[in-house]
Amino acid sequence: QVPLVESGGGLVQAGGSLRLSCAASGRTFDSYAMAWFRQAPGKEREFVAAISGSGGITKYEDSVKGRFTISRDNAKNAVFLQMNSLKPEDTAVYLCAATYFYSDYVGHGDPLEYDYWGQGTQVTVSS
Repeated sequence: QVPLVESGGGLVQAGGSLRLSCAASGRTFDSYAMAWFRQAPGKEREFVAAISGSGGITKYEDSVKGRFTISRDNAKNAVFLQMNSLKPEDTAVYLCAATYFYSDYVGHGDPLEYDYWGQGTQVTVSS
């Protein structure tokens, strides 16, 4: 098990910034690829960004490229999502996810690749 707890969500105006954090438990955190997904009401869960265990490989959904940055601190068992230039369409519950890959890899952004999930944190962007 890899318990995950997100924080940092909130209400922000369009154009603003938020930084999400995800705290993980466990001794082998750097063995897990981490990702952020989001889910808006009535919509399917959507991939946002992923980072490999070492932090050396990242992947982003096209609509957030250049605005969002995923990072991790393996010494602190944490992953972050810096979100800048937020838009109303970014409004959703943001969920942290973890999975084990046999190599330093980020997968395809498919939620089915991820075994562990947090409860989510709400991000609301007002226009």
